Amino acid sequence: MITDASSLDWAHSPPDGSGKDPHGLDEHLRSVGNLAAYFAPDSAKAVVRLAGLWHDLGKRRPGFQAYIRQAGIVDAHIERVAEHEKTHSAAGALWAVQHLEQQHGAQGKILGRLLQYVIAGHHAGLDNWEGGQGPGLAARLISGDAQRELSEALGRPQADDILYATLSDISLNSVAICNEHQNLTPGRFALWVRMVFSSLVDADFLDTEAYMDGRKAEARQGKKDLQPLRSELSAYLASFGEPTTAVNHTRADVLAQCRSKAGLAPGVFSLTVPTGGGKTLSSLAFALDHAVNHGKQRIVYAIPYTSIIEQTADVFREVFKALGEDVVIEHHSNAESNPEDETTRSRLACENWDAPLIVTTNVQLFESLFARKTSRCRKLHSLINSVIVLDEAQLLPVDFLQPVVDVLRYLVEDFGVTVLLCTATQPALNTPPSVDPQRGLRRAIGPVTEIIDDVPALYRALERVRVHLPPSLEIPRSWSELADEIAGHDTALTIVSRRVDAAELYRLIKARNDGARCWHLSALMCAQHRSDAIAEIKDALRARRDALNAGQIPDPIHVVSTQLVEAGVDLDFPVVYRALAGLDSIAQAAGRCNREGKLPEPGAVHVFVPPTKAPPGLLTLARDTCKAVWRGLPVDPFALPLIDLYFKRLYHDAPSTDKARICELLKLEPDLKAMSLPVQFRSAADAFKLIDEKDSATVLVRYHSANARDDVDSLIGMLERDGPARWLMRKLQRYGVTIHQHQVQRLVDMGDIVEIAACPGLYLQREGWDCFYDPVMGAKVDSAPGDPGNYVSS
Repeated sequence: MITDASSLDWAHSPPDGSGKDPHGLDEHLRSVGNLAAYFAPDSAKAVVRLAGLWHDLGKRRPGFQAYIRQAGIVDAHIERVAEHEKTHSAAGALWAVQHLEQQHGAQGKILGRLLQYVIAGHHAGLDNWEGGQGPGLAARLISGDAQRELSEALGRPQADDILYATLSDISLNSVAICNEHQNLTPGRFALWVRMVFSSLVDADFLDTEAYMDGRKAEARQGKKDLQPLRSELSAYLASFGEPTTAVNHTRADVLAQCRSKAGLAPGVFSLTVPTGGGKTLSSLAFALDHAVNHGKQRIVYAIPYTSIIEQTADVFREVFKALGEDVVIEHHSNAESNPEDETTRSRLACENWDAPLIVTTNVQLFESLFARKTSRCRKLHSLINSVIVLDEAQLLPVDFLQPVVDVLRYLVEDFGVTVLLCTATQPALNTPPSVDPQRGLRRAIGPVTEIIDDVPALYRALERVRVHLPPSLEIPRSWSELADEIAGHDTALTIVSRRVDAAELYRLIKARNDGARCWHLSALMCAQHRSDAIAEIKDALRARRDALNAGQIPDPIHVVSTQLVEAGVDLDFPVVYRALAGLDSIAQAAGRCNREGKLPEPGAVHVFVPPTKAPPGLLTLARDTCKAVWRGLPVDPFALPLIDLYFKRLYHDAPSTDKARICELLKLEPDLKAMSLPVQFRSAADAFKLIDEKDSATVLVRYHSANARDDVDSLIGMLERDGPARWLMRKLQRYGVTIHQHQVQRLVDMGDIVEIAACPGLYLQREGWDCFYDPVMGAKVDSAPGDPGNYVSS
């Protein structure tokens, strides 16, 4: 029975000047419970509803109600665990075990333990049960503060349908994942808990957002039918007409095979297509057809490099422009503030991937799958029953490969996900498990269905280059000698592995040929700057072809880049130079040579040994593995058996495919005596960092572009004035540059950058201060974080 007193409890204070009534606690709890159950996987809907009903039980405390009623404290509902009188998440966590054990005995207690992670962490994030830095969740829940919070909350009048909600029958599916046999697959239980957690926190965010600004429709905004997207893509592809060249005939065949295989049962697929084979649109066609055929709810297209994500997103926006901007969401981390400094506005600005087509980075996808914070985990339930396309799958991170392969397998087996591994150089993810517990993959990704019927025949059909290897893979050449040779070509693209190398070689080539049009590309340039430069390069290449066709002598064109151009950037050069690197990187570089197959002779790809050492870690290992498989200088350096051998050796020779011991941290070993489910969520999340956030910071630069859809100064002004909003942070991603954290204070002291008050942890190029950002080279810093061979470079 609902009493008058309980109906007066507040969940949220009304925004200043809104004239709204307070947000009633009972209304909030019921709404969150229902919405969380809607989001949750089938195996957890009843469980998640309980989490929603009890997550804010502690807000009934008289002290908390007095605090939340204070004028002007709109963020009072955001829990600060260190302020003991203002907490509210422990009460529901304790009640879950107490009530469910009373109702269902030992099974109920186990289920209550699971809910304790979720409810107690719905603000602070999923914690370790015990161990690691800090006392852990177990110690927190037995503390006097937590016990007092529950006692004070239960001392208030309650709504019976909320407090005493229960399950008429505990589905074995809800707790089967906790069974002892799951110990053999570390991380499976942890992912299931994260999906439950995601459903709760997104429901909490959305119901809060609906109250704060009235946009209740946003809770269903992304649940759109994918059929219109498939229709638009089909119309777009048909607009190209019948293929007239051999390359286009081959691309049409790749597309036809993708569409014909889309009806196959969900699972793991591979699409092995040489660069230039049209795999971006073909993979999207497979994903959409497969999603519509099997009732999937969205497509997540993950790309290794932040440096080229905007190109793919722009292609997709062009395809689906008739359906509106919100159909395609581009999401990466370049404009995210520090999640530790949480406010109502920052909570509402974070992403939940509520759109039909998400274009994101591998970093964003995989770090979220192992995250503990609400802002990162919020989106995870959106992966349920989706299609995930992993573009350039060969760039999956070797140091974290085992937990990544595991989580992909669990998504397929437990959450109805289909995974498509899309690349020209397919990694060996389904090889027999390694018998060495310290090396290689101990568990494969599972059965993989290749979409292309005859991969070797496809490679033969798309052969467009001749690879020139140096006489020795051990003897380096000087930059000066290389610059002389490269500048002697009319038009050439040169790719190196280090930013400083790109800057040095660009300077030398430009000095040797003042008449040439020269460009530099690296991730020290913001996304908008890179887009502009790539557009200029494409225009120059088109003008060159037109001049040659007209019998004229074209202007020389030279581009020096880091490997950011290797993953999907649509450039077509007659000559490509590539510094010795991993076999996959060199093959990707070759994909920028004679891409359209229009040259009368094969394009020329020259591999050279640079005078500088490869960056330590994976890049050095990849280079050495390439040298090993090329020993004897093979006739075809890109032969498919060599690629397979390369990846098998790379994974075996890596120091570890789980260097941070993620699998061990996420292993579930139930303590049956204590009826607990100990998992180290916090430790695993802290360890799973593809980019070390402690070593990096994002600076928004004042790069002005005639091609940009928005004026950067206006966007920055809105951020400083109004604080973060989801749409605004998306737009600002195009102006972010990542730098080393240790450089931040020096740049602040010099006056080059300032911290944005509305977004702690996010920095801004000082207005009117042009010293920090060069219009050609980008940010003027010594270097920037990220191992280019790991995910992001460049």
